[in-house]
Amino acid sequence: MSLSKPIMNLVASYLQNLYLHPIKTKAITSCVVGTAGSLASQIVAGESIRLDPILALGFYGLLFGGTVPHYFYETVERLFPEESASFPLAKKLLLERLIFAPLMQAFSLYSLARFEGKTHRAALKQLFALYLPVLEANGKWLTLFQVINLAFIPPMLRVLFMNMVGFGWAMFLASKRRKQSQRKGD
Repeated sequence: MSLSKPIMNLVASYLQNLYLHPIKTKAITSCVVGTAGSLASQIVAGESIRLDPILALGFYGLLFGGTVPHYFYETVERLFPEESASFPLAKKLLLERLIFAPLMQAFSLYSLARFEGKTHRAALKQLFALYLPVLEANGKWLTLFQVINLAFIPPMLRVLFMNMVGFGWAMFLASKRRKQSQRKGD
């Protein structure tokens, strides 16, 4: 019982900040989750901790991981409101899976490589090597979570939900990028 009060206070504080400062709260949350996912992937892989990918995922989350999805979900709700559109869930999902996810995935892979200090050429090389396998995995593993997100999660909490899913996804991306770097000797 003694632990429940601090947890409830933390949740209440988070929800209040999410309501009052949605973009800042989502950006910070995405930063923390991305950083934790990168760190966890290195620990699980049994590797020595490298700061570059941890900082890259944190910086990416802070700048883009909370803000871009915030505006995307906001736009989707305006384009396909539940009450006036026929098949709004299907339309939202198709827009997210066929347009947003492929663009965001390419942007993420390139940006992360650049934030790690790679040159433009090296970032493009990594993007071309990883894009299709990562996008395929995204389609296989994240589509169900997106259905749950769009169908059952309130719009205000969608970025948070996908950030929680993103913890595992960050681990997956970090391990894919690490394997590709090891093969190429970058």
